[in-house]
Amino acid sequence: MISEVSVAELRDALAAGARLIDVREADEYAEAHIVGSELMPLSTLAESVGSIGVGPVYVICKSGGRSAMACEFMASVGIEATNVGGGMMSWLQSGFEAEFAQ
Repeated sequence: MISEVSVAELRDALAAGARLIDVREADEYAEAHIVGSELMPLSTLAESVGSIGVGPVYVICKSGGRSAMACEFMASVGIEATNVGGGMMSWLQSGFEAEFAQ
């Protein structure tokens, strides 16, 4: 079972210096992303997971499905990862700050 936080809890964690991995594809990330998040598409996670270190990290996608899969994969290789429930859709619906494509 992977742990999960709300977008409000994520915002608090980021304010405290937490690390956020965005597992959406590059075009989705370019459209809108949380400032300071690191793009690591789920499709390339197996190759790039080694660069994460031990964690803890928070993982976000569009709605929470891909990030949950990414968290399960990260846990299988010993990384402490927490899923962001609702993903970017919830983050944006909550009116939290994001960086948008120009």
